[in-house]
Amino acid sequence: MEEKYELINGKEVLLSAASISHLDIQGNLYTILKNYLRGKRCKVLFEAKVVFDNKTWFQPDLLVVCDRNKLKRNQVEGAPNFIAEILSFTTQFRDFGIKKDIYEKYGVQEYWIIDPVARNIMVYLLQDGKYQLDGVYHNYTEEEWETLSDREKEEQKLTLKLSLYDDLEIHVKDVFEE
Repeated sequence: MEEKYELINGKEVLLSAASISHLDIQGNLYTILKNYLRGKRCKVLFEAKVVFDNKTWFQPDLLVVCDRNKLKRNQVEGAPNFIAEILSFTTQFRDFGIKKDIYEKYGVQEYWIIDPVARNIMVYLLQDGKYQLDGVYHNYTEEEWETLSDREKEEQKLTLKLSLYDDLEIHVKDVFEE
């Protein structure tokens, strides 16, 4: 089996195998986006090599590219419109650090960090060249939901949208479905 790695500032970083929950989340979100984007100009990919410069490329868990000229035979050249990374114990430092910085620098419009343990999605939108946290969307268990007050329940964000499309409403529970 071929090992997967990324190149960060000229240094190869080996990627570990994804957990089952990681794969479930990745598959769920891919399916939601793939079904929605059918017939549209944007394309969803998973784990495609995204080249930012000659010393830095990543294989994001999910990405959406609307400029089809960026799609080459074996890679994406330049910033996708959307990237989602699913946290793991070994990647969370990079996902919140160097990757977020690189995605911001090269103009990825929307960046989601999905935490399978906390069961939430942090959505960052690029505004004036800097990422701003747009919201945190949580997947509550029935037990957790029942502990919330009525006011707290009203304040919760249980659906989210991809900023590229106003009519794509994603239910958080569907992303985390096992």
